[in-house]
Amino acid sequence: MNKCSVTKNINICKGNMDDYRKLARFHYREHSLGPYVAIYALKTKNLSPTNETVGVIVYKMPAPALELRNVATDQIFTGFDRTTQLNIVNKNIRCISRVIIDPRFRSLGLASWLVAQTMPKVKITIVESLAVMGKVNPFFEKAGMKKYSANIPARCLQLKEAFSIVGIEEAQLINPSVVHEKIESLTSKKKAFIEYQIRLFLQSYGRRRMMTHSQERTAYTLGKLTDRPVYYIWFNPNMKLNTD
Repeated sequence: MNKCSVTKNINICKGNMDDYRKLARFHYREHSLGPYVAIYALKTKNLSPTNETVGVIVYKMPAPALELRNVATDQIFTGFDRTTQLNIVNKNIRCISRVIIDPRFRSLGLASWLVAQTMPKVKITIVESLAVMGKVNPFFEKAGMKKYSANIPARCLQLKEAFSIVGIEEAQLINPSVVHEKIESLTSKKKAFIEYQIRLFLQSYGRRRMMTHSQERTAYTLGKLTDRPVYYIWFNPNMKLNTD
């Protein structure tokens, strides 16, 4: 990737929770971070204020199992008992949990530069990430990671079709308030039909399946319906898989 000129005035250094907290409000996820493995920060130099944090990346331990990880790694983490699999995954993988750039410094290529520069610093065989925003801003790919997209689950296709049957098309599903208003305006027969379909869809989401008809439930349902994370993976060319 090309290094943008602004990086001449920015350093990548070891960061901490203070650096994360300064920028957490700019991320689309909740502010609570939980346990992490490493934080790296982008800090200004020769600028005012000196050493201002303008970017941050957070690395965490990986999820025990991911379907797209198995696809991307040709099933090399499968075929073990649960304890052995978890041990091998933890030895070989770290996950990028957050990448945040101060809005004043966006559109300069800093996100991809931060990812590309810090992945080798983690000194691990594989770096991965699941990112909803990857569809909008593919900075992980620009940093050298490979993209894998999940197939749309059958339950999502079924609910999208149900919405279409009652006159709510896919292009409208990004706007919960519009969809909720349309549901409210349906005939009793169509409203009963879509209510059944929504309840059927929410069976996969634990206690959320008990939510009653409301704008909050509509927003939650649409969020799960349209939220398809993209999986990214990077193999460190200087390290081999550790299966000991």
